Amino acid sequence: MRRMAVLRTALSALLVAGAGATVGSAPASAAEDAPEAVRAPASAGVLTAMQRDFGLTRSEAEARLAAEKEATAVEKRARAAAGADYAGSWFTPDDGRLTVALAGQDKAAEVRAAGATVKPVARNARQLETNLRRLDSLKAPTGVSSWHVDWKTNKIVVEVQTERQKDNDVKRFLAQARSTGPLTVRATHHKPTTLAAGTVGGDPYYTGNVRCSIGFSVHGGFVTAGHCGGTGQGVNGWDRSYIGNFQGSSFPDNDYAWVNVGSGWWTVPVVLGWGTVSDQLVRGSAEAPVGASICRSGSTSHWHCGTVLAKNETVNYSQGAVHQMTKTNACAEPGDSGGSFISGDQAQGVTSGGWGNCSSGGETWHQPVNEILNRYGLTLHTA
Repeated sequence: MRRMAVLRTALSALLVAGAGATVGSAPASAAEDAPEAVRAPASAGVLTAMQRDFGLTRSEAEARLAAEKEATAVEKRARAAAGADYAGSWFTPDDGRLTVALAGQDKAAEVRAAGATVKPVARNARQLETNLRRLDSLKAPTGVSSWHVDWKTNKIVVEVQTERQKDNDVKRFLAQARSTGPLTVRATHHKPTTLAAGTVGGDPYYTGNVRCSIGFSVHGGFVTAGHCGGTGQGVNGWDRSYIGNFQGSSFPDNDYAWVNVGSGWWTVPVVLGWGTVSDQLVRGSAEAPVGASICRSGSTSHWHCGTVLAKNETVNYSQGAVHQMTKTNACAEPGDSGGSFISGDQAQGVTSGGWGNCSSGGETWHQPVNEILNRYGLTLHTA
């Protein structure tokens, strides 16, 4: 009964988007012909979750989404204007502005004309990402949790578990890491883990005795986390009937996969609220900047929202390092692996892992969806 109710909700959402659309094909949306201003910035469920998790009113949540959408457009223009001087960017919710770091001031006027605030820094993005690749080539001990480029400080940030800071292998790693370029070491009490879970009835899909969550529909299947199953492995749905199998999977190094859909199953451009919030139509995959709000849906903890904290972060799981992840403070729990990260109506990525839970809070990482689409030559199913 629960699944049928969810499915009816998903189909109703599609019918609202475009009367006469058929499930399993890209529907012609009536909203596409409407002025952009009349579109709701997100579903009622996303707005409710933002109000709960950020302490906002509905109008404040709508205003934030509008500012983030504008910042996403500004980021594209400003990055093009900055050229080789570009050194990262981030969104600030308090003033609704996008800041662009610039290694050199020759392009400052053009970047400001694109709508961004400018911050002068010493190193450009290419230099920082080269340092990150050098760091990625090192084998990290388990006491090191993650590392990423921090655009605000213009350095690499390495997170080390507090109780392991004095370990000899950690010290050796940090000594090698400092030779790759400027970095900051931060202590953390938490170790990242993947978010798969044992068998529980009534949830999205299973691989053997592991339960994970669907990420986003693509034409021919769906994308999800790579640690949920290997290439060729069979996938069963909520009712244990056969869906398809993993057509491609990568973990560690990456954490992404895609599953083909058949045997009576089909895809729709919808992120499910699992009966707790309204479902959300997916209209694209424009990447939200650091500082933007983001929400995630998973089969265990349902809808929760947070903020994009960092991009291009390397996460050091016990199984090995995973690269180019995005970090957020939206909570997640076991079984949420592979589930959807979405900002407004734009797909962002699939849940990989994290620490904490949705009672006490925590942080999570997702693999950006555009990287998955490009890797496997997939097309996102959009409304």
